[in-house]
Amino acid sequence: MMKKVLIPLYLFLPILLFAQNEDTTTVELDEIIIAENRIQLPYAAQSRSISIIDRKSISETPAISITDVLHHVGGIDVRTRGVHGVQADIGIRGGTFDQTLVLINGIKLSDPQTGHHSMNLPVNLGAIERIEVLKGPAARTFGQNAFAGAVNIVTAEPDKSFLNIGGIVGDFNLWGINTSGAIVRDKQSHFASFSYDHSDGYKHNTDYNMLNAFYNGIIKLRKGEINILGGYTDRAFGANGFYASPDYTEQFESIRTGLAALSYNTLIGKSSLEARAYYRQNDDEYIFIRDNPEFYKNNHSSRTYGVEVNSVIPWEKSITGIGIDINNVELNSNNLGNRQRLVSTFYLEHRMEIFNDKFNVTPGVQINNYSDYGLNVLPGVDLGYILSERLTAFGSVGYTYRVPTFTDIYYTGPVNVGNPDLRPEYAMNYEIGLKTKSALPVSLHTSLFYRSGKDMIDWQRLSESDPWQPVNLLFVEMQGLEINTSFDFKQLIASNSLLDNLNVSYAYINSEADNQTNTLSRYALENLRHQLRGTLLLNYGSKLTHTISAGYYDRVNLDDYMLLDTRVTYKHGRLNMFADVTNVFNVSYQETNLVAMPGRWFKVGVNVEVF
Repeated sequence: MMKKVLIPLYLFLPILLFAQNEDTTTVELDEIIIAENRIQLPYAAQSRSISIIDRKSISETPAISITDVLHHVGGIDVRTRGVHGVQADIGIRGGTFDQTLVLINGIKLSDPQTGHHSMNLPVNLGAIERIEVLKGPAARTFGQNAFAGAVNIVTAEPDKSFLNIGGIVGDFNLWGINTSGAIVRDKQSHFASFSYDHSDGYKHNTDYNMLNAFYNGIIKLRKGEINILGGYTDRAFGANGFYASPDYTEQFESIRTGLAALSYNTLIGKSSLEARAYYRQNDDEYIFIRDNPEFYKNNHSSRTYGVEVNSVIPWEKSITGIGIDINNVELNSNNLGNRQRLVSTFYLEHRMEIFNDKFNVTPGVQINNYSDYGLNVLPGVDLGYILSERLTAFGSVGYTYRVPTFTDIYYTGPVNVGNPDLRPEYAMNYEIGLKTKSALPVSLHTSLFYRSGKDMIDWQRLSESDPWQPVNLLFVEMQGLEINTSFDFKQLIASNSLLDNLNVSYAYINSEADNQTNTLSRYALENLRHQLRGTLLLNYGSKLTHTISAGYYDRVNLDDYMLLDTRVTYKHGRLNMFADVTNVFNVSYQETNLVAMPGRWFKVGVNVEVF
């Protein structure tokens, strides 16, 4: 049935697109500079699959956390355990949480203990300018954990002083407070945000308390700019069934994550230079029985500190990006032991525009050396061709790589056992696609992709009574299709139309692997087969908007389901109010095979700009 619906839709959208003959101009989305660490290009000039969720879209989404927002992005697989950003795993194009890199302003948040900590983010929605999602291999650009893609959180850089105060209440004794503000002067700006959230939980032992604090300061000098960033999150939560088995209902976890970075940017002639030092620490305490901590618990403390230098050198018809990154990761754990790893990485890429600037090619390479796994070379190339003023074709080929986490190698427990003989995983990635300018009344972004993985890491076991243990699969292949389209009814119908815009996305992944006939898989073979999402925005006058967001999810190892969420937003002057209902039809569903997700949940919130 899905294929019968998909084929007519896929053929019909380009017809609608090119039926629009009126001239259009590029809007803000096409002009956004994608915040990479070296060559930074406008969204419209990118030759890769990138989704951007801007500040306006975030405010209209039925979401109160970054994780919630990503639930509404087509092609992103969010597998929630703790709701509202407490804990979730992010996958892209069939990749696992260890294969997706999360960044804040280009600073990598990968954790040597486990990718489960990647979304321990110290920022709330009020601090975010936009979210950039790069689908496909990004190891050549960002490093090894960007195996299947990357999510970059770009925080606000205000141009004026302000103070916002807000709050939220909802079902299950949900409540929270948040504030954000900035002081802006001629030569410097200082932005800070703070939030605290609590809920008693939607079932036994799913309560949480979560604190986020964030600061970003910019100081302009005569020949450059200093950027200071700091963030801290403290979250404690009941982890009913989060790990190993739904039967373990009394688990508890407390996590504290700190992030700091100091950057200096300057120009040397026409070339730009950025030097940055960064530090991240994550302290994780896991208790198997909440009321009896001494029965079984783990304490892990990981630290990452490093320096990186990036430069961009412009030429007449091309541009070169070059960079180095040296970081040291350490782990002190009562379970995993004391571990250390030194990683040295060199980046080089060069973008050329030829044939009257219609064709662009960006070859690049990452060379890295791990103190425990040796030297690797990861080449790749991006290609783009402007077919017309409205339509661009793009493609890419890239090699990607990931070393095992310390949990993969060393963990020991009653139901999970590490594997010290694990090898790193490799993959070749291929993609071709078409995209249009986002300013068109009907815009389209579609791509076909294929990933061939070798020695892929997956936790498996032979039977329900055996412990889970990571193994290297000989191969895992992911092949799929993504379609994203949007309809701007303000251009199609009228600027004062009740219908504002409609976004529709569809993603299909077919996965194949060895070793799956006689074993149970935990992560690598649990991807979404079909994902169909649609979001409709309605305008009831100039102050009241209504978002209706629906999704269909078919995971290979779980029952499929449909969800409907909605938000009504009222804006008047400095006042912003919203009312959400998530899972409107109270559907029973799971995003992992361990945790049953909440049913219908009501929330209301308010934000006031004091000045």
